[in-house]
Amino acid sequence: MPILYLFSTVFYLVAYYVVRYRRKLVRKNLTECFPGKSEKQIVRIEKRFYLYFCDLLFEAIKFFSISKAEMRYRMKFHGAERVNESIHNGRSVAFFLGHNCNWEWISSIPLWIDNENSKSLQLYHPLENPIMDRLVGYERERMGSTNVPMAQSIRHIMKYRKEGKPVLVGFIADQVPIWESLNYWLPFFGKDTPVMTGGERIARKMDMDCYYINVRRRHRGRYEATFELMTDQPNKMPEFWITEEYYRRLEANISQQPSYWLWTHRRWKRTREKFFQYCIEDEHWKELHETRFFDHDHPEGKPCLEWAEEHGITIPPHEV
Repeated sequence: MPILYLFSTVFYLVAYYVVRYRRKLVRKNLTECFPGKSEKQIVRIEKRFYLYFCDLLFEAIKFFSISKAEMRYRMKFHGAERVNESIHNGRSVAFFLGHNCNWEWISSIPLWIDNENSKSLQLYHPLENPIMDRLVGYERERMGSTNVPMAQSIRHIMKYRKEGKPVLVGFIADQVPIWESLNYWLPFFGKDTPVMTGGERIARKMDMDCYYINVRRRHRGRYEATFELMTDQPNKMPEFWITEEYYRRLEANISQQPSYWLWTHRRWKRTREKFFQYCIEDEHWKELHETRFFDHDHPEGKPCLEWAEEHGITIPPHEV
């Protein structure tokens, strides 16, 4: 892969110094998430991020042709024996991870676990372009997993479990939720952050052992991941505990190697204040009246209109 990384370095120089792709956003994210770091330290993290970001693009190309033997060399997993123990106990498994290091290569998990006695599923949102959708699907299934549209996740999990096979499902749950799916808020890098809770809901419904995948980048083209059991009794944990624990581990994971998370993502573009702006501008009055803000201090939910009153947000006269 040395030639690919040579091209990646050239791309990095162009993206960072010439195109300046989302430089302001990346700098803003890094500065706000690491207030204790100096400008010099932030710039160093920023430059390493852009080089890594370009490496990702070329590693994705390599993923179309890389052999399973080389994949095992470049993406190593630790703690697979604990996951195999879950499988042999007939337990399905939910993996929680973030957009850090090379999350696409995580689909090589079947090379490390008892894939004959389990079924590895990758949940995804189908792409609008059918050609790109087939290409991405081919790439992600090369190492032994099966792609399943997000909307069909429960049906497929139940199907394979009825066949007597524990199911392994990965959840990359650190994206910003859409307005209609705002459900739970928690502190992430000290910022009030809306988060997705679908992974936890599925894990509870299917009673799955929950693991966090802690990923580290050793150097270009070499990653190591560790399976960390969060709980094997999801329904005995308080509601939203799995989501909170996932984000706690994710933040610690990112903080260890801050250059290797997707900082070009507008992760904090949705706030509680902007939710009211969205509802008022588009006249979503029913949604405004029915929505509750859930967080650690309000696990039962706080009516958003009550929250608005407490924070001095004026709601114009309207009819529901």
